[in-house]
Amino acid sequence: MLHRDHPWLGREVEDTATGRRGTLRAIAPEGNSPHPVAWLIASGGGTEWTTDPMALANPAPIAPDALPAS
Repeated sequence: MLHRDHPWLGREVEDTATGRRGTLRAIAPEGNSPHPVAWLIASGGGTEWTTDPMALANPAPIAPDALPAS
């Protein structure tokens, strides 16, 4: 489905284009555009929004319980 991998998927990040924070859900094309966008959703839910992947910054730290088992 043209989704891209990203190390911050599932983490809360800042969208520097809007100043909002949300959980990064996917990096994927929007509509017929060949260029991928970042898909985010506010931590409390609500309407998903898109932004340029280059506008992502300041990911939340990975919680110890989210680390893979060794």
